[in-house]
Order: sequence, then structure tokens, then C-alpha cells
Amino acid sequence: MLPLSDCLFCKIAEGTIPSRKVYEDEAVVAFHDIQPQAPVHLLVIPKKHIATMNDCAAEDQALLGHLLLSARQIAQEAGLAEDGYRLINNCGRDAGQVVFHVHWHILGGGKLGPLNAAEQAQG
Repeated sequence: MLPLSDCLFCKIAEGTIPSRKVYEDEAVVAFHDIQPQAPVHLLVIPKKHIATMNDCAAEDQALLGHLLLSARQIAQEAGLAEDGYRLINNCGRDAGQVVFHVHWHILGGGKLGPLNAAEQAQG
């Protein structure tokens, strides 16, 4: 894992790397993904650096709840709530986590396909 000073999402949260922010409060930042996988693809991150969900502690409970409620609000403000959206957290390399700063993907804006090849074969 990268040292904290090299964390891309920490730099976005502190404003030293530009992003297309859609939401910010005292604990959370949300912005457009630079490699969107859906018509709307937003990332929701805590300003506090936590590498993965496995690194969350009991002291992070309120922050994690705030993140999820913020994601719901952000999806609603993006016009995704009525038709639906995905909220995804990848934990670890094998799950596809690329940036080791805990974050959630909000994907929507159209009918989303299956998550894996087995679902595709059935469809």
C-alpha cells in the first residue's frame, strides 16, 4: 500500500488534486470517477484515510454510517434514486480495489448489466 502522503484520494479530499466534486461536507467528499463504468459513476470517500473496509475500527462506525447516508443523498441529487443505482465497495486487490482509501462507487443512469460472467450467461 502507498504511504498516506501518496494517497490519491487523500489529495483529492484536501484539494491538492482537482476533481469534479458533486458533494462535500466536514467528513465526506464525492466526485466523478475519471474512468466511468456507467452513465453516472461517482465516488464517495471519507476525508479520513482508511485503506480498506478491513481497516475500519469501531471508532469509524459513525463515519461509515454518515458515508452511506451521504451516498444515498448524492444518488438522489444525481437523479438516480427513482430508477435505481448500485453502491459498491471493493475490498482488496482480488475484489478490484485499485486505490487503497476506502470508497464507494455509485453507478447508475441507465439499466446496468450483470455483475459477473455467470449472470451474463443466464441473461
